[in-house]
Amino acid sequence: MDNQGQVTENNANQSDVQLNGEISQKIEYLTTLQTAIADKHDLKAYELLDTTRFGKLIKKTRTSTRPTGLEKLVDDLHPELSHYYLSHHLIDYLGKTYPFFYYDEYKLGEFQIFFGNWWNRRQFGTLDVLNIAFKFDEDEFDKLKTGFELETENKRYNSSRIEEISASNTDLQKLIDDQTNRDQRKEQLRAQLKENGQKSTLPWDSGKVKDERQVIIDQLSTLADEDEAALDANNTIKENDEQILALSKEDTIINYEMQSIKKTFEDFSRFNQRNQSLYTDYLNSLVGEARVNADD
Repeated sequence: MDNQGQVTENNANQSDVQLNGEISQKIEYLTTLQTAIADKHDLKAYELLDTTRFGKLIKKTRTSTRPTGLEKLVDDLHPELSHYYLSHHLIDYLGKTYPFFYYDEYKLGEFQIFFGNWWNRRQFGTLDVLNIAFKFDEDEFDKLKTGFELETENKRYNSSRIEEISASNTDLQKLIDDQTNRDQRKEQLRAQLKENGQKSTLPWDSGKVKDERQVIIDQLSTLADEDEAALDANNTIKENDEQILALSKEDTIINYEMQSIKKTFEDFSRFNQRNQSLYTDYLNSLVGEARVNADD
């Protein structure tokens, strides 16, 4: 065999070794994950699903673990992994840590979060089981955060808006109540308009009389606008009252949420900090369980 043939054969052998090694690595990964699932070894399963993050946050390895890409082998199985295995223990843990959150599996392995079990409770976001993370609805989370901030001013989330609408209702009611006064004023203005039209004026006074007439007409026009607004005022007041009721209900719900957080975490800051550390808190809680191997 010539040298060229020998080199080709050696390269082929090296390729076979490399390929077999990669296949064996994938088989070993899948077998290890399969065993972890069969043994209900959630901690090991989470390590296999994100080796880099697990090594950094749980094992506290000084050297960064290089991504192997093996986690992608089970990307299409995430819903099943969440539904059949990992969600059960996680939701049990969350039930004790966040007693005010409730979960609804709206799709296989995907969970919506509801805040509280009271009427009109809010959908607050979703639970990412595989990443052990809450994904809160930004608008709902901001309402809760703002509620805590306004509490220091003895206000609620919708206090300012309710005050604005209430002030508008006061003005509208005044329009209704002033109908008699407007009618009397209109009679006075019509009499003045008639008097203005009957004036015999000198040419140099005609401009002044014309201006007086326009002032009277403008005042009558303003009163007519107020009459028209008064006609719709009752309907508008009713709509505003319904809006105030809705805003008050929302304030009540937000207050329920705030009281729940205070009862469990004392304040919003601690609640938010706990959300940020949920991954490490949960997995560290698994380390002490009897089913976890000592080398983990």
